[in-house]
Amino acid sequence: MKFYHYPKCGTCRKASRWLADNGIEVDAIDIVESPPSKTRLKDYHARSGRELKAFFNTSGQSYRQGGFRDRLHSMSESEMIVALAADGKLIKRPILDTGDRVFVGFRETDYEELKS
Repeated sequence: MKFYHYPKCGTCRKASRWLADNGIEVDAIDIVESPPSKTRLKDYHARSGRELKAFFNTSGQSYRQGGFRDRLHSMSESEMIVALAADGKLIKRPILDTGDRVFVGFRETDYEELKS
């Protein structure tokens, strides 16, 4: 499993701790140093079952400085993917790729599925 995270992010640390506490091993990747590629983001979007807008870290500095609040609604899917791939801090984190599913953000109830 790939686990894209930002080590300084409290939510990412909480998710990482949950995974470790439940004996789930992951390949941890710093999302800022190595953001997912455009191809990988398209795949993650398809397997997540979520809107592409859900991949944006709306509380982050990159989101605010990029003016995404005002322009996201008019951006094409392609433009969104390009923006996300260019800036790991723009991406909502963590992202967990289980092989079958992709989880965006951390909700313990979602992660509970990994134990079965």
